[in-house]
Amino acid sequence: MSSPVLREGIKFHGHLGPYLVLGLLAGRLALKRLRAKKYFGIEIKVWGATKKPKSCLIDGLQLSTGATYGKGNIQKFAGPIVSIEARNCENNKKVIIKLKDIITEELKVSATHKDSEILAKKLYREKYGAFRIRYI
Repeated sequence: MSSPVLREGIKFHGHLGPYLVLGLLAGRLALKRLRAKKYFGIEIKVWGATKKPKSCLIDGLQLSTGATYGKGNIQKFAGPIVSIEARNCENNKKVIIKLKDIITEELKVSATHKDSEILAKKLYREKYGAFRIRYI
């Protein structure tokens, strides 16, 4: 895949996988919907992504939003499902981003590395279709 975003993600994370792609897309979606500034204008909280492979989502979020552990504007918490809360630091507007049930099911049946790469490319092509978003 020739996307510069994916190439940057793979270079940062080390390989292509569906959770990396979901993090890249969710971060871009959060910035867009909140009209937040990358790096210092956004805070991210993530639930349900404390262990691999789900934790790979966090690398995608860091890369796409510029929120990092070093700056302290991204945090992770245990939880039963993957859920992302993003806050615009300038106006305090927030969104909650969750995976659609069908995506969760596709992730469960993606057993091999090859299956995971195929799913990752599919998710990237579909852009934001993997998510449910709610403003709070």
